[in-house]
Amino acid sequence: MRSIGAVLLAIGRGLDWLRKFLHLILLLLIFGFIAGALRVSIPSVPPRAALLVAPEGEIVDQLSGDPIERAIAQAQGVGRSETLVWDLTDSIRAAAKDPRIPVLVIDTEYFTGAGQPTLEELAQAIHEFRNAGKKVIAYGRAYEQAQYYLAAQADEVYVDPFGVVLIDGYESYQWFWKELIDKVGLEINVFRAGVYKSAVEPFSRKDMSPEAREEASQYLNSLWTSYQTAMARARKLEPNALSGYVATLANRMADSGETPAQIALKAGLVTGVKTRLEVEKQVIDLVGEDESTGSFKAVPVEDYIRVVRAEKKLHPDGTPKIGVVVAAGEILDGDQPPGTIGGSSTARLIREARLDDDVKAVVLRVDSPGGSMLAAEEIYREIQALKAAGKPLVVSMGDLAASGGYYISAPADEIFASPATITGSIGIFAILPTAGKTLGKLGINVDGVGTTPLSGQLRLDRPLGEPAKKFLQATIQRAYEEFLGRVSEGRGKSRDEVDAVAQGRVWSGVEARRLGLVDQLGSFDDAVKAAAARASLENYVVDFIEPSLSWAQELALQVRVMAIKAFLRFDGPTKRLLRMAETLDPLQKEVERLGRMSVPNRLYAYCFCSVR
Repeated sequence: MRSIGAVLLAIGRGLDWLRKFLHLILLLLIFGFIAGALRVSIPSVPPRAALLVAPEGEIVDQLSGDPIERAIAQAQGVGRSETLVWDLTDSIRAAAKDPRIPVLVIDTEYFTGAGQPTLEELAQAIHEFRNAGKKVIAYGRAYEQAQYYLAAQADEVYVDPFGVVLIDGYESYQWFWKELIDKVGLEINVFRAGVYKSAVEPFSRKDMSPEAREEASQYLNSLWTSYQTAMARARKLEPNALSGYVATLANRMADSGETPAQIALKAGLVTGVKTRLEVEKQVIDLVGEDESTGSFKAVPVEDYIRVVRAEKKLHPDGTPKIGVVVAAGEILDGDQPPGTIGGSSTARLIREARLDDDVKAVVLRVDSPGGSMLAAEEIYREIQALKAAGKPLVVSMGDLAASGGYYISAPADEIFASPATITGSIGIFAILPTAGKTLGKLGINVDGVGTTPLSGQLRLDRPLGEPAKKFLQATIQRAYEEFLGRVSEGRGKSRDEVDAVAQGRVWSGVEARRLGLVDQLGSFDDAVKAAAARASLENYVVDFIEPSLSWAQELALQVRVMAIKAFLRFDGPTKRLLRMAETLDPLQKEVERLGRMSVPNRLYAYCFCSVR
């Protein structure tokens, strides 16, 4: 019996061991799956290949939304709506020194736009590539204004025989809501400080005021002049060649019988008229054919940047850093995702730079129309603490650094802007809608009593009383004086000197430099070099200070993406619904922006002046 018991015990132990072994195998498989999901494979670069620069969507300083939302959008098959400018510039500069990359190919097929200052950053990197003795070729089925700016930086620019170079200058049009507001019985009470603070006009007028028309004409013409100058320089054209092309394009198409592509060729805007296949054949002759695609051997930027950053040696601890904090998007209260500026979240990044002993100076990259004054003040105070810690701060302005965007720029030791940057708009406004008339149309009346002259004055269901109006306008005026004080201290000017160029007026970078609102006209790299000089640094690394995902967030991200991909693989109607929803984006974004500008008890330093 003992032998049987021993046998059974041995079998039991064997089964227990087998159970544990199978559990171990299962755990190893699970961890292997997780590791495979989280691992980013590093692509290889052929011995000879073209770097393919094919931006998708807008080129931006900072990708908007959290990484999970962006990854999910890609999993849904809707593609990328944005491309990070630093990925492009870093890749191109690395390729300029890479013997494996003799040619750069620009494809504008899915590129939808960028501000001129952002395009200037990219143009500078392309020029460095060309100065290394390497060729740049651009191809497009058609070029609109931003697309052509990018393509024009190439040695050779080709357009499809059925294509066109459509350049239409700059414009600033917006919706005016006054008639709709009157029809539904709403009263939009607007308060502002600054004669040119036109952000409130869509709610109080049916059209653009003379002051708004004057300032818009000034900065738009400045941008158009800057664009023409840049294109004439890039394509070696006469200074007025582009304006002449735009002015005569319609008549030439109607009268001459020439195709738009032929007209662009005769105007010197393109090198030649070729199909995509012809351009591909030309590049194949330079780098060879990729047998798997039948096209030329190429490394896309999104792959090459991973190679560059993987091959780059890690700098040892203690290497001095220039910290870069990107402030892109509207300024909102609290913690906000990338693509917007959170009063708390952006201030936290600046504090991180202040407390990091390796960070010797900071570059604040600003691309913002402004927003909440309270959030801007929170960031301003953290900037002051950074400076008090003895660390230089240099601002690099992108496409737009206006109103609240200028508020957080003003305390910098030095401000760099592009000639085409839109800045200024130093002014304040508040909006308070009341719906008493709307309720009256529905047969609803509001009545009651209060204990003070202000009791019930700020209710949304009652008309705004005179005491409340005086209080709000005084608050706005006081906030404007605070804004003037911040700029006065930061720029070393008197209150009246600042007020003379403030009043909510928008300026181009060129005019802002003349008026002393910015110090230098230059690029992001120029700002970095200035920060290094102020910190007396010769050897340093540039470190973008950004929030990162935790291990758990990375895992959750990968699981969600894989689940969505599996779901959409079998769900054709879902994909169609997602694409239908995209068509509502412009209206949705406008309504959301109005909603963000209607938070109770908030003052706004905001400029409705973005230009594309």
